[in-house]
Amino acid sequence: MKKPIFMLMAAGLFTFASCDSPAENRVEETEEQMEDNAEEAADDMEDAADDMEDTTTVIE
Repeated sequence: MKKPIFMLMAAGLFTFASCDSPAENRVEETEEQMEDNAEEAADDMEDAADDMEDTTTVIE
């Protein structure tokens, strides 16, 4: 009888522990926003480099 009760309690604790807290969700959202901002900045830098490449001429 003790073993089924123990298994139910363990399953309940596992379910409770796997839920994200609001603070954890905010951290994940902040991380995603930072990744998006970094990716956008990299794209802007790449576009600027392409524009610079397009405007330079080679004098032979």
